[in-house]
Amino acid sequence: MKSILHPPKPAFTAGAAALALGAALLALPSRAQAPATPAAPVAAPRGLPSLGDAGDMTPLEERKLGDAIARELYRDPDYLDDPILGEYIDGIWRALLVGARARGELPPELDERYAWKVLVGRDRNVNAFALPGGYFGMLTGLVGVVASRDELASVLAHEISHITQRHIARMIGQEGRMTPLMLAAMVLGAMAASRNPQAGAALAVGGQAALIQQQLNYSRDMEREADRIGFGVLTQSGFAPQGFASMFEKLQAASRINDNGDWPYLRSHPLTSQRIADMQQRQQNLARGAELPADYETLLLAGRARVLGRPGVDVLRAWANEPDHPGFDKLPRPRRAAALYAAALAQAQLRDLARAQALAAQLAQAVAPDARGLHQARLLQAELALQAGQPARALEWLPTAPTPTGTDPKAQLGRAALLLRAQAQTQTGQAPQASAALQTWMVDHPDDPGAWQALAQAWGAQNQPLRALRAEGEVSMARMDYAGAVDRWRAAQDYAQQHPGGSADLIDISIVDTRLRVARQALRQQQEDEKKRR
Repeated sequence: MKSILHPPKPAFTAGAAALALGAALLALPSRAQAPATPAAPVAAPRGLPSLGDAGDMTPLEERKLGDAIARELYRDPDYLDDPILGEYIDGIWRALLVGARARGELPPELDERYAWKVLVGRDRNVNAFALPGGYFGMLTGLVGVVASRDELASVLAHEISHITQRHIARMIGQEGRMTPLMLAAMVLGAMAASRNPQAGAALAVGGQAALIQQQLNYSRDMEREADRIGFGVLTQSGFAPQGFASMFEKLQAASRINDNGDWPYLRSHPLTSQRIADMQQRQQNLARGAELPADYETLLLAGRARVLGRPGVDVLRAWANEPDHPGFDKLPRPRRAAALYAAALAQAQLRDLARAQALAAQLAQAVAPDARGLHQARLLQAELALQAGQPARALEWLPTAPTPTGTDPKAQLGRAALLLRAQAQTQTGQAPQASAALQTWMVDHPDDPGAWQALAQAWGAQNQPLRALRAEGEVSMARMDYAGAVDRWRAAQDYAQQHPGGSADLIDISIVDTRLRVARQALRQQQEDEKKRR
């Protein structure tokens, strides 16, 4: 997202003030930094404190700071919980976390205390950003320019390394006078200022706004450290090292073009000749692998990201009509498949669902030999059928059991298929089956707001309003909207008093009572923290 040096449109991108939170907020007179302590067996880059030298900021404080920022991003109208895109990104993210653990880059304390969540923003800018406490932001614009899982994984691996090395906390540690809550207030002020210039006063804490605006970048040492560790995490996680190289090539090509705001990632993560040379050397030290086949899944979902980025009606029309251009059938199959996906989704955005479904059928034929690509085509067909009011047809396209995609078999039905299937089942009189599947999912994913929302709808369709209210409260709780959770669970209590029921209702109301106490406590803590920031 754009920095506050280049004010973005009112969108999720406003949260990018946190993208290099420490550097952005700590462009203040700071106390002298202690010399770096070399770490064995690899010496730490000069100018960086050791991993343990994060000042007085504990992981718990950093998590609290991240929660405060993430809470605002959840409220942002451009926050995007797209099950299809989210499942794809989260799968890469989780694989990289496994690799970081295997390499010993993820200390148990951080592993347990941090959130490790990716928040996706609907924006055409090419950007991604690490946040305090294990949160990570990614804009649809960045997903829209990658051509393989390995390229996207290289960006995520780099950002994970900023988090695991506690770069944000290490920069915060350089300014002992600023508390985490004060920093959160300044970040939220930056978000408000980017939306409304008149709100800029919220950022000017002690006349420091101009200084904050001058330094949104991580230090060069931190960038090199994130490259070095991120490269190791990438390869440890099973991704091809070519992903780092090809992504660097894209960034290098973009850096040669005048900065028009399309690649703000280059401003917050400047691509220096030293970084490029270092990555080229690491590539040469590895055995040259075979050329990677076309990654149909990524190409399709890059098209999805571009369409969901709201490019405007004229651009949507251009994409929607691309398959009608002369010579389209002669394009390489991967290019044709990506265009068909974008065209189908664009037609749906333009409300021509019949044409969208026809294009999706062409897409399924084009990617039929590729398991991952076909899986995404089927999900798109189901999504379009639901939009067209054809839930029974949607069920025909969706798997009923875990479906292996490529070399990555899934133990559970994927989140996207689960939520689409639950929606279709609820609309076709199969709400009990939908709620049963969703409750099974919740055992391992208790903080999934999209699944709770689907469960609320399924329980509502079964005339179980108490359970529906309970699920609605969990939707708010998962997004850290504690006031909303309190409201829903108080409504559930009121309903239970007015409609006393059997033993099942007693169990549900007992759960509601317990969860309400938790929500109230969290709301009180949030209010106390906000008072401290004032």
